[in-house]
Amino acid sequence: MSESNRQPSEVLLHKHTRREFRERMQAGELKACIIPVAATEQHLEHLAMEHDWRSVMLVATEAARLLAPEVIVAPSMNIGISEHHMKHPGTLSALPGSWLSVLFDTIRSTHQAGFNNILVLNGHGGNIAPCLGMWGQFQQRLEINLHFESYWNLLPEDVALANLKTKRWPGHAQEFETAFALAAFPENVRADAMQDQEDREPLEASAEAGQIMIDEIVKQVSQYVAGMIEGTNKAEIPPFHT
Repeated sequence: MSESNRQPSEVLLHKHTRREFRERMQAGELKACIIPVAATEQHLEHLAMEHDWRSVMLVATEAARLLAPEVIVAPSMNIGISEHHMKHPGTLSALPGSWLSVLFDTIRSTHQAGFNNILVLNGHGGNIAPCLGMWGQFQQRLEINLHFESYWNLLPEDVALANLKTKRWPGHAQEFETAFALAAFPENVRADAMQDQEDREPLEASAEAGQIMIDEIVKQVSQYVAGMIEGTNKAEIPPFHT
């Protein structure tokens, strides 16, 4: 991408040259970074294995666009902690220790690049417990405004309940995730498999409900990051024990 046609609101870090990134950072334009983390794993018979990382990348990118030019999105960590799905061939998984090491190094790299507001936006349930177990140590080590949040946790309950027939979310490849896919990337939904697989809950999903929930999630994530930039949403760094 040349300097003449690069849009100032470009939100993907990996689309920048080093000069473009350096000039934006030195100008004080960039205020926060979103690091999407997710997985590549089985999603029943009817959803593509990329669902988790593609979903969280969509949310992160659209939220950053709402906050342009202050927010940038790092490349997604698209392999997650998915040991519980390894009986299904095709699932890719990292062990918690190695996965957390790569995540920490990614956070450290973005901090070294100049970011003090970093949101690790999660799109896979298997990543949650390992992250929460280490998060205090990550914060102590870096002493920055570092947050971890799963994108579905920012979906207001009233919006979810109004649009989900089953009234539960996120669920693994169930109504919520299927509705998301129907709205955002319908080519990833296999209609024939939805009809013949044993699990029937995905049949409750609709693209219309999915789009409503995606729009609300994107809005809420953008507000969350805006609060980080404004200083009203600060991470509590646990004290060192002596």
